[in-house]
Amino acid sequence: MFALLKNAFQAKDIRNRILFTLGMLIVFRLGAHITVPGVDAGAITNLASTGLFSLLNTFGGGALSQYSIFAMGVSPYITSSIVVQLLQMDIVPKFVEWSKQGEVGRRKLNQVTRYLTVILAFVQSVGLSIGFNQLSALGLVNDPGMTTYMVIALVMTAGSMLVVFIGESISMHGIGNGTSLIIFSGIIARIPTDLNTYYNDRFVDAGSDLMNNILFSVALLSAILLVVILVVYVQQAERKIPIQYSKRASGSNQSAHLPLKINSAGVIPVIFASSFMMTPQTILGFFAASQSEASWYQILSTIFNYREPIGATIYTVLIVVFTYFYAFIQINPEKMAENLQKQGGYIPSVRPGKGTEDYISGMIMRLSTVGALFLGLIALLPIIASGLWDLPDSLALGGTSLLIVVGTALETARQIEGRMVKRNYQGFIQ
Repeated sequence: MFALLKNAFQAKDIRNRILFTLGMLIVFRLGAHITVPGVDAGAITNLASTGLFSLLNTFGGGALSQYSIFAMGVSPYITSSIVVQLLQMDIVPKFVEWSKQGEVGRRKLNQVTRYLTVILAFVQSVGLSIGFNQLSALGLVNDPGMTTYMVIALVMTAGSMLVVFIGESISMHGIGNGTSLIIFSGIIARIPTDLNTYYNDRFVDAGSDLMNNILFSVALLSAILLVVILVVYVQQAERKIPIQYSKRASGSNQSAHLPLKINSAGVIPVIFASSFMMTPQTILGFFAASQSEASWYQILSTIFNYREPIGATIYTVLIVVFTYFYAFIQINPEKMAENLQKQGGYIPSVRPGKGTEDYISGMIMRLSTVGALFLGLIALLPIIASGLWDLPDSLALGGTSLLIVVGTALETARQIEGRMVKRNYQGFIQ
């Protein structure tokens, strides 16, 4: 890893991309500490045990605990991306048409995603402000009123769109996926605070249980290291499908392989599922004061709370579903079979065209089954462990955070390696 970074910094264009990425992430971290006007951020410290607060605070890197202008992070953008991608599945004909127009269509869909992000960010910011103000004992908003809530919503919406701009700028001019890196930086920034909280809970007031807490901490650290190794192994694992090229296409019989990853969707399903769990809780925030004792409110709050058994189950199922969904977005079997046929390539013992498409689809389904179960298990186990041993919410979300951190780091390293190889090839050609 250090050799890769050393070589990358020696190449001017890659070094500039890395420095640009770091600069954008610093801007995001600075904004995460700017509190929204008219808000007392200290009033929401008693909400740290709620599922919505924990999710938003984890993905915002502590921005919600400061109730900053970046408190919502990229969650509205991710939610709108999910909606737009779902609408492309023969639901909205115009979106289906745009999805087949290449770069031009992609720009149109991105524009729709941004417009929807503005709407969702505004609604979510109003819901969070009203809900958290009613739930917080000291009062989050200094002067509650429609005008105040509108001003807070406008500021938070503008902050969310600025985060989206930072993420897109990183993806375009920097290194890695901007959205994933923003969440990655937020999680990394929370580690010192989480460690301090864990130390205070386990050791400062430990008393006679000090030795038990030391043994438990060693076991927990060992488990984390084992999970990291497992995540890296699965994220890097791939199935190589042999490909043969005819003499007519290449001048001689040539063999190659088509690599299909076990988890081709990466960490996106985890991010999607987390954002999907946030949206209903945000809507429930509008009814927190007037309907908090109503049975329907308590039922829905339980359903969408990842710390409850039913909420954890829904969260895991969403991860599994989005893994299949995003795997087929990343790898289009129809287009892949068509490209192979055009290049004179074929899979041995498989008919070209429709037969190849069905074979690749079946292979993606089987591989994604393993990847989906793996992602769901890693996300679910810390939640179960947190409930059994009364661990902090940050550790309950440890599986989700770990998947995002490791997956994003691997993807960023892969992009750096790809640019290094591309640069070497360009130098050779020149």
